[in-house]
Amino acid sequence: MKTPRIVRNKIALAGLIVILLYVLMSIVSLFWLPFNPVAMNSAEVLQGPSLASGHLFGTDEFGRDVLSRIMKGTSVSFIISVSATALGAVIGIFMGVWAGYLGGKTDNAIMRFADILFAFPSLLLAIFIMAILGEHTYNVVLAIGIVYIPQFARISRGSIIALKGNEFIRAAKSNGAGRTYILRHHLLPNITAPLIVQISLSLSTAILLESALSFLGLGVQPPDPSWGNMLSSARKVMMFAPWTAIYPGLAIVLLVLGFNLLGDGLRDILDPRLRNVR
Repeated sequence: MKTPRIVRNKIALAGLIVILLYVLMSIVSLFWLPFNPVAMNSAEVLQGPSLASGHLFGTDEFGRDVLSRIMKGTSVSFIISVSATALGAVIGIFMGVWAGYLGGKTDNAIMRFADILFAFPSLLLAIFIMAILGEHTYNVVLAIGIVYIPQFARISRGSIIALKGNEFIRAAKSNGAGRTYILRHHLLPNITAPLIVQISLSLSTAILLESALSFLGLGVQPPDPSWGNMLSSARKVMMFAPWTAIYPGLAIVLLVLGFNLLGDGLRDILDPRLRNVR
């Protein structure tokens, strides 16, 4: 039996393992946590990491277990990043596919809208949207999703333009195939490779954006745990209780690294020109 290419690609496999470990931790957190992640305990304020006390990652300035809050924050980060990426991908791909296929005024109108969104740095655009919509988890998903729309629109548009002049498309048209049929059966299946890679990379930046918004007080609101608001609250005590910032920071770094490794590996796997480079 032939070994799957993702297993043979060490970069993609390493990223996938990291992501699966986080998924497992997220699932476990739904049913079990070492301590209540929001319960304060004045008797255990700023305890260092200790196996004896059961607080493996220590406690924060309110006596809350850091490990439990990181585990709970994993679910929050996954839900927000996956939902936001899915929203941006669906809308962006729809816009890009029709812009590339129809061309003309439709293409010009859609891509000028994408250019307007591209004119703003991602974080500033997300902050602007949150300032309008207000502080709520659903609004975080919407803000990050809007940030991703032009990225997916450009990638899908470029791929469609590169394909729509090929012989098999002209043959389908000569056989009486309609626009929707050609898009569904001929064009979309042939542009999935770059979109899959972009989705993987977008998930990593979605985690960073969510963490940044929560850090600034615009994302998940305390006492609900989020890696971003954990880092924000740790600013006050990190000089003499560094574990309150180190462990949430490492959680972000490792998950972002996992998605980036997976995206890089998938690019090598799905692009025939790169399969034999490494």
